[in-house]
Amino acid sequence: MKKSKLDLILLFAVIMISLFGVMMIYSSSSIWAEYKFNNPYKYLITQSVFLVVGTILMIIISKISYTYYLDKANTLLFGCFVLLILVIIPGIGTVRNGSRSWFGIGGFGIQPSEFMKLAMIVFVSKYLYKNNKDIKNIKKGILPILGVTLFAFGLIMLQPDFGTGVILVMSIIGLLFISGVNMKFFLILGIFGVIGATLLIIIAPYRFQRILSFLNPWLDPLGTGFQAIQSLFAIGPGGLLGLGLGNSIQKHFYLPEPQTDFIFSIISEELGFLGIIIVSALFLTIIYRGIKISLNSRDLFSKYLSFGIIFQISFQALLNLMVVVGLIPITGVTLPFLSYGGSSLLSYMLIVGILLNISLKKSTTYKYR
Repeated sequence: MKKSKLDLILLFAVIMISLFGVMMIYSSSSIWAEYKFNNPYKYLITQSVFLVVGTILMIIISKISYTYYLDKANTLLFGCFVLLILVIIPGIGTVRNGSRSWFGIGGFGIQPSEFMKLAMIVFVSKYLYKNNKDIKNIKKGILPILGVTLFAFGLIMLQPDFGTGVILVMSIIGLLFISGVNMKFFLILGIFGVIGATLLIIIAPYRFQRILSFLNPWLDPLGTGFQAIQSLFAIGPGGLLGLGLGNSIQKHFYLPEPQTDFIFSIISEELGFLGIIIVSALFLTIIYRGIKISLNSRDLFSKYLSFGIIFQISFQALLNLMVVVGLIPITGVTLPFLSYGGSSLLSYMLIVGILLNISLKKSTTYKYR
């Protein structure tokens, strides 16, 4: 059977958005980097290193048949669970911005929850592939998936990292939706989700403060509402072409850590509507190519796996953009490929590598051992 070619459009879009991200990370972070490290190129150099490593890994992963992950799904998931448990132990995990989510390795930090999202997608895709006939059976088909997902979510919440936990759960729900689960299940799940979210807010008062700041950030303009206000101040004057690359006002110690969660605010401020169009076009290209790859997949495992990857990219990008423009409370999630963060960039380069391999359609059938 004729072998398909690598999806070069997807590869091009990912490389372009990542390079665009490196450029905007330097533009948004040079002032902060000069102040904190006496080196305006600190974040630029670090992200560039991760981009080079991530690109190499993406190319390597694209050469490995996606069927390999059928055998390794359980091992991958177990390894990520071990890392999630280790990272919350004081003395092993490193606390950054109030969350014990990192392993400190030299001057770098690795966030295992980023890789747990990938491990869960691989595991659930394999489970749906093996148990496709039982998926409408709550006991045999759904409860095992929910149990593993909630356990992963619980460990992530112990850090705590609510945004990453939400993205993980939403990606798995997306996979369950396309697998044909009865719609009544999602209604029930939604009810329990509201109850669970309410309990999480009750046990952590700072989340309630975030909601109040979301509803009216001017209640505490110098505290919990500060980031939301400064983000809107950045987006507002952008206009059609922005203030010009490097000419942001908000990056001058107004918007905290502008190179991470709120990098889209700086893009909007410096490049205006044009910058928004560029980012949107690149994301839509990645999502479109991913959906096309999934629809053209020749087996259920690759179909679930590719859809899961696209769900993760889409949900995280959408969540970040909604936070930046003030549509939802601050969650602390990065913008894929664009925000500063080595773990995030590496994990997304890895999943794109898997997606590229699926586009090759190297395997038409596979028997799970």
